[in-house]
Amino acid sequence: MNNKFRTAGTSHPAPAPERWLDRRTLLQRAALLGAGVSLGGGLAACDSDGATVSAAAQVPEMARNLMKKTGIPGLAVAIVHRDETLLAEGYGVRRAGHSEAVNADTVFQLASVSKPLGATVVARQVGEGTVGWNTRMRELLPWFELSNAETPDQLTVADLYSHRSGLPDHAGDDLEEMGWSQREELERLRLLPLLPFRQHNKYTNAGPTLAGIGLAGRLNTDWATLSQSTLYGPLGMTRTTSRYEEFAAQSNRAVGHVRDGNGWTPGAPRNADPQSPAGGASSSVRDMANWLKLLLAEGRWQGRALVSAAPLQAAMSPHSSDGSYGFGFNVGTVGAGGPRMASHSGGFQLGAATCFMVVPEYEVGIIVLTNSSPIGVPEAICRQFLDLVVEGRETADWWTRFNQALANFSAPVGSLVGQSPPANPVPPQSLERYVGSYRNDYFGTFKVERAQSGGLTIAIGPTLQRYPMRHWSGNDFVYYPSSESIPSGSVSLLRFNPDIGSLWVEVYSANGLGTLMRV
Repeated sequence: MNNKFRTAGTSHPAPAPERWLDRRTLLQRAALLGAGVSLGGGLAACDSDGATVSAAAQVPEMARNLMKKTGIPGLAVAIVHRDETLLAEGYGVRRAGHSEAVNADTVFQLASVSKPLGATVVARQVGEGTVGWNTRMRELLPWFELSNAETPDQLTVADLYSHRSGLPDHAGDDLEEMGWSQREELERLRLLPLLPFRQHNKYTNAGPTLAGIGLAGRLNTDWATLSQSTLYGPLGMTRTTSRYEEFAAQSNRAVGHVRDGNGWTPGAPRNADPQSPAGGASSSVRDMANWLKLLLAEGRWQGRALVSAAPLQAAMSPHSSDGSYGFGFNVGTVGAGGPRMASHSGGFQLGAATCFMVVPEYEVGIIVLTNSSPIGVPEAICRQFLDLVVEGRETADWWTRFNQALANFSAPVGSLVGQSPPANPVPPQSLERYVGSYRNDYFGTFKVERAQSGGLTIAIGPTLQRYPMRHWSGNDFVYYPSSESIPSGSVSLLRFNPDIGSLWVEVYSANGLGTLMRV
């Protein structure tokens, strides 16, 4: 990214020369500290420093082992200790079947690691008095409504960043994936049923997005420009952006990959601009190392307070109903009763998996970015590294744990998954009885059309994403959706009632809004 993306009229001090260690120096330090030799001037030869350097020296082998085990095309990792980058490297290739190697400057989509990065942008504005974590959203977005008319009057920036707004899990993601505009998606949230306010922790992308665009609007700018001028620019994060177009224009860019049998193949592009504060950032590990240093320094950068410590610490403290989430950060400990940890993972089913973890007590942080759909690789590397730092050994098979925990992320959905079509199905009615437009206020209009093959297709959303339909039995048909939140291999039942003109779509029925009526 170059200067044309910075806000006009702003200036930032030139970034200080980056302090980082090459591989040889890292290995030498690990050996010296292991032998109890004082290094002087660099890392102190205390137990925690020795454990950190020794653990960092083992990470490249961890990364290569997991890449060999999983076959993922590319991975990059950075480790910081205080104001020093101990490791910043890439492994593998940016695109399967091509020779361009991943390095420390390769840009990856961050997916939901955008949330804590964005929370840091907000924390700076809280420190400067532009907003407070408890600023009410009614002040920032007067047009925003929810089904409970009282909730928007009480809803705050903090509620949205801690996922306690009452919105259901991943509210609005289905609309974004169908192609509805950001404003249309956010306005239609008023049609969703709500859980009791501030009593549940339901993860959404819409929450941080609402807070982010509300804050940017108060400053008469957009989210991507605000992030660049107040965080990425001052930190010298020259390869970081919150605009998909700028990510796509990078030459040293990782391509997302999805499973293809036992291998990996490039997935469809994922433009997350409509939810940019929640999932639309992209960066390199060298850039993200600067952000980790800022977190460990409680907001200080180059000798000054770039982000006030109090609002940043608030973001990294528990606020959700179950105590596991702050404002854009997962919060917890390294093991039961261990040191405090802040973290976050990110994933695009279409081909990105990311994770970072920081442990302030040990002044250490790690970030891992990959160009494959989420299977647990970045989480396992991060957690194995912290085990070595804190415990001096790996306390669990973290790869197996995270891989199993994320298995459902890519598991096909639908009640008919794995089932064979009926041997003797009830014949359908005349196909013309099903043809037509069906709509409801939340999803808009779906179209059932005759296909050139003689069968039926269903066209979904404003961009009319078309899928062939297959008769199942009677008035039941199926189609095979695939999107960011609907994994490949999913099967959706389509149940028609021609007598009343209704269509029920199984994969969109979670919030009770899956029934559409013929127009």
